[in-house]
Amino acid sequence: MRRLTLALLCGAYLCLALIIALSLWRNGGGWGAGVAALVGGLGLAFAFHGLIERALDSAQIRNEIEAVREAHRILIDQIENIDRRVSQVVETVSEDALRRSEALSDEVHMLEGLVQRMSQRLEERVATGPLVPRIGQDVRQSAALLETVREALADNRVDLYLQPVVGLPQRRTMYYESFSRLRDPTGRVMMPAEYLAVAEPEGLVTAIDNLLLFRCVQIVRRLAKQDRKVGIFCNVSLASLADETFFPQFLELLSANRDLAGALIFELGQAAFDARGAVEARNMAKLADLGFRFSLDKVVNLDFDFHDLARSDVKFVKIAAKVLLDEMVERDGRLVLKSLPDLAAEDFAALTRRYGVEIIAEKVESERQIVDILELDISLGQGHLFGEPRPIRDQVLAEADPPADFLRNSLRRRMGGRA
Repeated sequence: MRRLTLALLCGAYLCLALIIALSLWRNGGGWGAGVAALVGGLGLAFAFHGLIERALDSAQIRNEIEAVREAHRILIDQIENIDRRVSQVVETVSEDALRRSEALSDEVHMLEGLVQRMSQRLEERVATGPLVPRIGQDVRQSAALLETVREALADNRVDLYLQPVVGLPQRRTMYYESFSRLRDPTGRVMMPAEYLAVAEPEGLVTAIDNLLLFRCVQIVRRLAKQDRKVGIFCNVSLASLADETFFPQFLELLSANRDLAGALIFELGQAAFDARGAVEARNMAKLADLGFRFSLDKVVNLDFDFHDLARSDVKFVKIAAKVLLDEMVERDGRLVLKSLPDLAAEDFAALTRRYGVEIIAEKVESERQIVDILELDISLGQGHLFGEPRPIRDQVLAEADPPADFLRNSLRRRMGGRA
């Protein structure tokens, strides 16, 4: 259709030019004037045709560009709508997850309260009964539990659990905390709160510490072979630090593995650290001389003696997230800690770092706690939110097992040669 239109226009231009040329020729202009008029008329006609066609093409291009711009605006509007909807979905999911986490925490705390109340009622009922039968029953139960602990140690039914300690806010694993768990003959896992009361008076805690230390050393070496630069917090009791039989062997093992000093941190409770005597302090200094560091947990008082911590090579302090947040109060328009009312809460971590001590927020249970912890400039966290304590695989645990007579000899020393 466009070609036909062009052909018709060219014919019309030719006819118009011929009419003009013939008019000049008949009016006495001669054939020269007629030819010039023909050529000039065609030239003008085609020139105007070109200008008009170009103007039409430009208008069409402008219309197409405007259409593309309109489509682009519509696309941007749709993308913004989708982005808003996605943001709403993410916010809804986050709020739902937070509500569920808080509900779960509330349920756990409620369950703990119920268990505690039930225990109190049980104790009250037992207290109203005959005293002598109850004492005899307690003695028999303690003796049976003590025998179970001895058998678990002798049969090497001691598992190693690890829980990650992560860097904040990235949540990359920086350290692990190690836990020992005993199993009875049926395979039931025994928690420390269950057996420590009978194991500690008999000196069996040092045997557990010795086994935990041996396995931690092997696990650290295994991680080092994989080029994983992480450390392990290894719990040690005050009794182990004061034991004249156990500690020299403890020190000998660490002397042979002093290249692991940067990856092995010994941990004890705040109450135990404050109650340490001259023997325990001296033995801690011997470990520090080998390059090993210490950590405090079970912290209830934030008013630390930082000079004492620095002298004792304490490099980490673990404080429960709930304890930290409960310590925060607002005074004179700023947040402070109850234990340190003259110090702004956000400066607490900076104060500990000046003494070479890093704060670890432990027992973190919810995302909301993370927000408050980050405002305190705390860079390490631990808790079920980041990962629960998990047992080491049997294959790895077998590689970290001590020699066959290791626990037997340790138990024999604890029991005076009867094992």
